[in-house]
Amino acid sequence: MVRDYDLWNDPAKSNEILVKLADSVKVVDALKDLKYKAEEAKLIAQLAEIDAVNYSLFEQAYDASLAINDLLDKYDVSKLLRGPYEMEGACVIIKAGSEGNKSEWAKKQGYKGRVVEKNLSTNGGIKSATIEFEFEYAYGFLSGERGVHCMIRSSQNGSVHNEVSSVGVDVVPLFLGTSPDLPISDDDLILLSNLSAGEKHGRRGHTVSVQHVPTALTFQSSGERSYFANQIKALNRLKAKLLVVANEQGVPSVSSIKGDAIIDVWQKETRRYMFHPSKLVRDVKTGLELPDLNSVLDENIEPFIAAHINTRQSNITF
Repeated sequence: MVRDYDLWNDPAKSNEILVKLADSVKVVDALKDLKYKAEEAKLIAQLAEIDAVNYSLFEQAYDASLAINDLLDKYDVSKLLRGPYEMEGACVIIKAGSEGNKSEWAKKQGYKGRVVEKNLSTNGGIKSATIEFEFEYAYGFLSGERGVHCMIRSSQNGSVHNEVSSVGVDVVPLFLGTSPDLPISDDDLILLSNLSAGEKHGRRGHTVSVQHVPTALTFQSSGERSYFANQIKALNRLKAKLLVVANEQGVPSVSSIKGDAIIDVWQKETRRYMFHPSKLVRDVKTGLELPDLNSVLDENIEPFIAAHINTRQSNITF
């Protein structure tokens, strides 16, 4: 592959080849790690057979087998993530619905992230939050969480009607390397800024909102210390969203995006968490149901992630 091109005279092609090589190296490293864990599990199992009295060896062998199964599952799923931007990090934006103001979804995600913004409501609850996940494939794993998450509980006042609270989630790519070049005319942007109180030490900073006029898409940032830094971050989030929308609509450029065809993630239901009459979680997009509500609330959302990835792959036409 490398020998067929003059890498020095074709920077664009050389970058493409180097990216493919880097991906291949990561796959090899993952397989090496899997081989090491498999050999470790085999050795522990052999030792356990020799020393049958030592129950801790059986526990270690069992734990090692679980680790191998976990690696295999993640490797199988990651092989499916080959779509645009799916290898990138993720920026998850969570907003409480009109009937609820606690972003409970943030407690359920099973990945380590960095909370970069948190806006409190007047009664002390969380009105909105933004979490950044700076690891590869985060966008591919979490993009299926986009939409409205509804929590259905029995009424506290004896009413026959259930109480429903909702949380809206949007996910955009967080580019870990060089961001794609996406020129946008200044005439197509509206910038708004206002002072906001920070959560820590009463620090006040600038909340910067950037709206793309042709599509009416708006993103904001308030977690940075300066107006300029928040402006850059809000613009980057907007550009990432525009790239996703252009890809979803199959158009070659942002100028070709049809504003009236943009999917409003704040109006599209994704998942229901039902506390009454029976405890279960139902994923609206994939039809997957899990009866163990508490497990899902304790961050076990991997089955939903895998279901969304498989659904996306089945919808791809070759």
